[in-house]
Amino acid sequence: MPNDKTTNILIVGVGGQGVILASEMLSEVARVMGLDVKKSEVHGMSQRGGVVTSHVRFGKKIYSPLIPEGDADVILAFELAEALRWLYFLKPDGTVIVNKQKLAPPITTTGNFTYPEDPEGKLLEKVPGSKIVDTFSITKKLGNPRLVNTILLGVLSNAIELEEDKWLDVIEARAPKGTGELNKKAFLEGRAIK
Repeated sequence: MPNDKTTNILIVGVGGQGVILASEMLSEVARVMGLDVKKSEVHGMSQRGGVVTSHVRFGKKIYSPLIPEGDADVILAFELAEALRWLYFLKPDGTVIVNKQKLAPPITTTGNFTYPEDPEGKLLEKVPGSKIVDTFSITKKLGNPRLVNTILLGVLSNAIELEEDKWLDVIEARAPKGTGELNKKAFLEGRAIK
């Protein structure tokens, strides 16, 4: 059982990447372990490739679903520019886990947002220990491009104190019908990344 501290995880990405399902799985694993869990999501433009965020907080007793700025233990980003955009939520000693993928959101066409040059380099400059994960090579090996979320959850599982068997049970139960075994393999591939 994890200690009594509150764990704050901010999951960010672009619509269609599986951010919401990942936050549901993470929340369920914490719940199964007997922890109090609160989560909050913003996904109004998710169907159009817009930004999607989910705050997940768990511990002995959680009063608010929102992570205060500067208090995220982990930022789990499904896209490089989104990792950069949300860094102000990260604790000074926090962890960033990010998918190496670059997806320019539709807002870039309006001129209100410019996709950063060399987002990977900028991220490593700001948070040198960031884990940048090449999920594409893993999804290619497993034969399904829709496994990014469970791969990243596997990487995340090394940074937080939730039991592997609970993760696998929840993934099997919550994965889209007929993909439980494949999603468990994806999770274990991510978990193998240290």
